Amino acid sequence: MNVTLPTAEALRTALAALLDGLPPKQAAQAVDRLIANYRGTTPTDAPVLRDRSDVAAYAAYRMPATFEAVRSALAALQDAAPDWVPATHTDIGGGTGAASWAVAGAWEGPRTTVLDWAEPALALGRELAGISGIPALRAAEWRRARIGAGLELAPTDLITVSYVLKELTADVRAALVDTAAAAAQAVVVVEPGTPDGYARIIEARDRLIAAGLKVAAPCPHNDACPIEPGTDWCHFSARVSRSSLHRQVKGGSLPYEDEKFSYVVATRFDPEPVRARVTRKPQIRKGQVLLDLCTRDEALRRSTVTKRHGELYRAARDIAWGDEWPPPHLPGPPGDSGRGIEG
Repeated sequence: MNVTLPTAEALRTALAALLDGLPPKQAAQAVDRLIANYRGTTPTDAPVLRDRSDVAAYAAYRMPATFEAVRSALAALQDAAPDWVPATHTDIGGGTGAASWAVAGAWEGPRTTVLDWAEPALALGRELAGISGIPALRAAEWRRARIGAGLELAPTDLITVSYVLKELTADVRAALVDTAAAAAQAVVVVEPGTPDGYARIIEARDRLIAAGLKVAAPCPHNDACPIEPGTDWCHFSARVSRSSLHRQVKGGSLPYEDEKFSYVVATRFDPEPVRARVTRKPQIRKGQVLLDLCTRDEALRRSTVTKRHGELYRAARDIAWGDEWPPPHLPGPPGDSGRGIEG
């Protein structure tokens, strides 16, 4: 990533500058209500963020985690389409702009439009962008729009929909995904890494494929997800560093947290998906590494990489949950037919 582009640290600095003096008690109360909504199961047809105190608490509580989750999904898109650079970006339900910060950190110069139905969120997002020092963010358009059925979108290169689908009813979710698929060259959808978040991602994935888009990540294929419904769910993890403000608002003591998220990236153009993706935290044992993989040919598979695999074994010891396997510069074990895995 270009060091001149936004980073998580730059976002934390902007948040600290903007939220300096936020009353801790008021922030904590707003965060408690937001957590209850975030973890609940009832969709809403009204903005979750009601006023500036809600928005300020939300920004401190959720923006760093949303930024890291979306940044991870965008990195997967970049891996699948390394030569593709979006010129325009629409952030649907973008709120205070975490996904837009992630996009500005992935590519230099996309023209961003943030759409949200909560004016206080747009106002604070605009303020954060203004003090970011990043030209693309400072030039972003922040526009109020009702997110749901009937939303009209101009053609755009990239659409992000992050942590939005949960707030919508099933029919509105379907209409929104269809609208995004019709308007964009690439669509990135991110939801919480929970069973119900994964279910919404699968719904979105199915609709994106039906609309003619191709899955770029995290899946190595366009076939149906091989996970049997109700038995498991596909999700990933992003490490989030906590600022002192973040720890204050969330009541935590650790300097970091792990954000669990599910996502799908789909494109109008032909991507180059990974050969296989690590779908669980690798298990390192004496002389071997156990990898749970989603693969092109055999769906879900447990792969055992041992010392006799040499460089591949050394790579396996450093591989992370969500990574491509094997790394693109390495071949698979002998007899693996190019899949890069061994049972």
